Amino acid sequence: MARLLLRILGFLCFFAYFNRALSGYVRRTGPTCTVSASTNGTDDAPAIMDAFRMCGINGIIHLHDPVYHIETVMNTTGLSNVQIDLTGTMLWGTNLTYWIASGLPLGYQNATTAWALGGDQILFDGHGVGTLDGNGQLWYNLADGVSNYPGRPINLLIANSTNSVYTGIRFVQSQFWTMAIKDSEDILLEGIYVNSTSNNTVPARNTDGVDTFFSNRITFRNWTVVNGDDCISMKANSTNILIQDSTFHGGLGVSIGSIGQYNGVFEMIQNVTAERVLALGSRYAGYIKTWTGISQGFPPNGGGGGLGFATNITFRDFTLQNVTDNVALITQCTSFEGATGGCDTSLFQLSNITWGPGMVGSIQTDTLATMQCSGDAPCSGISLLGFDDVVTVGAPEIKCSDVTDPIGFNCTGPT
Repeated sequence: MARLLLRILGFLCFFAYFNRALSGYVRRTGPTCTVSASTNGTDDAPAIMDAFRMCGINGIIHLHDPVYHIETVMNTTGLSNVQIDLTGTMLWGTNLTYWIASGLPLGYQNATTAWALGGDQILFDGHGVGTLDGNGQLWYNLADGVSNYPGRPINLLIANSTNSVYTGIRFVQSQFWTMAIKDSEDILLEGIYVNSTSNNTVPARNTDGVDTFFSNRITFRNWTVVNGDDCISMKANSTNILIQDSTFHGGLGVSIGSIGQYNGVFEMIQNVTAERVLALGSRYAGYIKTWTGISQGFPPNGGGGGLGFATNITFRDFTLQNVTDNVALITQCTSFEGATGGCDTSLFQLSNITWGPGMVGSIQTDTLATMQCSGDAPCSGISLLGFDDVVTVGAPEIKCSDVTDPIGFNCTGPT
């Protein structure tokens, strides 16, 4: 009997050792934590979380294996003076039911995230090869063209962060928005590649490259975005944002908003500059979108009636190749849940917004700009400068409603 018990104990010890050898684990050497991926494709998120717990303050985290399987949510916030070195691929799992039920809340528009990352003095370096793969085609198929399908998680949320740099990271097939930046300040994101496109006839809806909320002094430099929605978007309480030297393939271009979705809530966007951008087949160069002043349902698919302002916005030095709609667009008529009308009801104030100088290239319509401002809060200080080098398919038009004292252009007709 004793011999049998020893044999069983030995087998259990061997099984535990064998299982541990297959699972992901962390090796720590001084301040450096190196994460080894599982050899059987099981969840590597616990090992990655362990690495952040051990080396997330004054440390270095190496993610150098070819593939890390991410099957559960990760919350790695509260970091300080940490370097994250990613040369492999982080591949998110296919259990959509789990992700819909377990995403970490963004705290805005009912959105959730699969990975929340934040702290002070973070350097996240992907060396041009480190990749976050959201397995997005499964999500595109599930949503089947439905806007803001509930439970689709943002791939990466940068939250409560300061004085940090994200460089050389690739994002492919994101589940929803690729990134969101919230409650953060003094962040540089440089050399970022995003490609979230469908490989079948189902559209890749809501695959924004990045959205900012309640954040200040954020710089996006040398981005490449291939997607089906906003390439880079500033939303509620985004200030002092700089976008430079970037290329957008398809998508909607640079977006201000949408904003004004929360009834009676005051929000603003201020001091945004986008410059030296190449737009290839994008829908717009830059556009601004607010909800109507009539509240219709609740976010994410309903809303309206928000208050506030967007001001000091500049889009300049854009090269346009076959932009499909307009160089410039303002619309204050956003309304979902089947609602119509109310386009003159928004009290959200738009002012001091400039497209140009340095707009060159071609668009596939005859409408250079569409400016549909609210009759209850007309737009002021709107400038279109140096559009002479933009080629249209016919005589160029600029359509306007409720634009006071336009600068550098004359309206050719109403919207």
